Amino acid sequence: MRGDLFAPERVMETLAEGATLLRGFALDRAEELIGAVEEVARAAPFRRMVTPGGFSMSVAMTNCGQAGWVTDRTGYRYDACDPESGRPWPVMPGVFDDLAARAARDAGYSDFHPESCLINRYEPGARMSLHQDRNERDFGQPIVSVSLGLAAVFLFGGLKRADRPQRISLYHGDVAVWGGSSRLRFHGIAPLADGVDPLLGRSRINLTFRDYS
Repeated sequence: MRGDLFAPERVMETLAEGATLLRGFALDRAEELIGAVEEVARAAPFRRMVTPGGFSMSVAMTNCGQAGWVTDRTGYRYDACDPESGRPWPVMPGVFDDLAARAARDAGYSDFHPESCLINRYEPGARMSLHQDRNERDFGQPIVSVSLGLAAVFLFGGLKRADRPQRISLYHGDVAVWGGSSRLRFHGIAPLADGVDPLLGRSRINLTFRDYS
């Protein structure tokens, strides 16, 4: 079944102070975004990274921009070069930069210009456990997260891991933006349900834009 079959109309939803969900914001550029993802992945293929604890992540990842987020047995960090090839990460596509800046502006963050984009590919059963985005030097800039493909359940928690998270359905084209007092909220993705999306098949792509410096 289609991943976004029951997606709501394009509206803006407040998730918490400083956190906004822009329903359908990326729909009109979805095919262009997917084409750009494919171009990035040709230069820096998706891979399942290993956590410092030695566990292989269920989500496949790649990056583009000035630096990429990576994890291995030595820890979590940003690196200007792809550790698998030793070459710089691909340049961020213009459509990425433009969409992220526009979404941030609509959510109330007018000065956001992404330096890095982490691209996650989910297949049925893949998940992202609750975590904070705290490897960046400046928490004054928001996170912009774009959903493409299969629908997912976004877990949006509080400032403590034990806080009970909201469970929010994300559909193809939705964009979540959080910053300010919500910047360090725990968040994650529940195990992805199976389905077939017209553009991405049995998968979901998430674009996470950050200013890491």
